[in-house]
Amino acid sequence: MQKRQFIAAIGVALLGTGMAQAQTAYPAQQAVKWVVPYAPGGTTDVIARNLAIGMSKELGQTVVVENKPGAATIIGATQIARSAPDGYTVGTADSGTLAFNPAMYRSLSYDAQKDFSFIGGLGRMPLVLAVHPDFPAKNMREFLAHVRSHPGQVTSGSSGPGSPLHVALELFKQRTGSNLLHVPYKGSAPALQDLMAGQVQTMFVDLPPSLSMIKGGKLRVLAVATPQRLAILPDVPTMAEAGVPGFEAYAWQGFVGPARMPEAVVQRLNRDLGAALAQPALRAKFEEIGIQPMTMTPREFGDYVRSEQKLWSEVIRSAKIQLD
Repeated sequence: MQKRQFIAAIGVALLGTGMAQAQTAYPAQQAVKWVVPYAPGGTTDVIARNLAIGMSKELGQTVVVENKPGAATIIGATQIARSAPDGYTVGTADSGTLAFNPAMYRSLSYDAQKDFSFIGGLGRMPLVLAVHPDFPAKNMREFLAHVRSHPGQVTSGSSGPGSPLHVALELFKQRTGSNLLHVPYKGSAPALQDLMAGQVQTMFVDLPPSLSMIKGGKLRVLAVATPQRLAILPDVPTMAEAGVPGFEAYAWQGFVGPARMPEAVVQRLNRDLGAALAQPALRAKFEEIGIQPMTMTPREFGDYVRSEQKLWSEVIRSAKIQLD
């Protein structure tokens, strides 16, 4: 009996050693794939590629960005959700993936609450309300007065139905009781071009693609949808200062993997992501183009996702935005 107990004890010890080695082995001699649900060259791709360089150094393994654009991020999100939960396939999930799509689609190929491991935040892009330079209103009070005296006539562009720019517009309409005419485009680039040309009169824009236009005087910003003024636009009031209290809106991105990833792997990725986000050169580069680093623990990011789901699902349902 003693011999059997001894052999069993040896087995347990060896099993424990093997488990410890398996935990410390990550990442083994294998590249980590970072799935980006957009085409190369956009803000999401820029964030991922810059952070992939820093994380490669922290992990000691190559982090390879793979673009899987299409279907309002659903293609990329589904690939992440259906991957093995071993930490070697992770990726970007944004406000559309996690907060908007569940309310806008009757059926999705992923469950935004159950199919992902939340690793941490990446960055958020403040939204601002911009108008064509010749628009008659010079501030928010005049803007709302003009819109209310011309119901359904003031046009407001967006990068497409269900985009962050569109849902921000719907939240603004609901909070202010204003009747703006939504004009959806296929992407922010053509919408911005028409805003600068005066084909549409106003638009919620995120800063990375529009900052140079704003600083060049091609667009005029009435207010920023952030709690405090932005350092890169110090003379522009917040929505609260401009007379629309409690209005905040960002386009944001987070880092996720498939559900049921080992806790040790999630924590390792979060730690190395935080180290990459803390690099002074990277932070300066992001902040210069209007990206705010969004450092969060896995729990903080999960809580943030759930709060955003609650806010925007109510806005989307009230606005009756349905994409399928």
